[in-house]
Amino acid sequence: MGSDTALVAPVRVGDGAMIGSGSVITRDVAAGALALERSPQVEKPGWAERFREAKRAKRAQAPAAE
Repeated sequence: MGSDTALVAPVRVGDGAMIGSGSVITRDVAAGALALERSPQVEKPGWAERFREAKRAKRAQAPAAE
């Protein structure tokens, strides 16, 4: 099993199977097989600034701690 691998239960990994580093395995892996999982990168323009602004607005509305 490669480093930074995650198994999302319930899955079975067969005898002698190998899993590539960084994979997130969500289905059973057959004995002797190589399992690889890589998702394409997704970019959402403007998302981070909208997220930060929503957090700032929520903090501004919260009552002051005593």
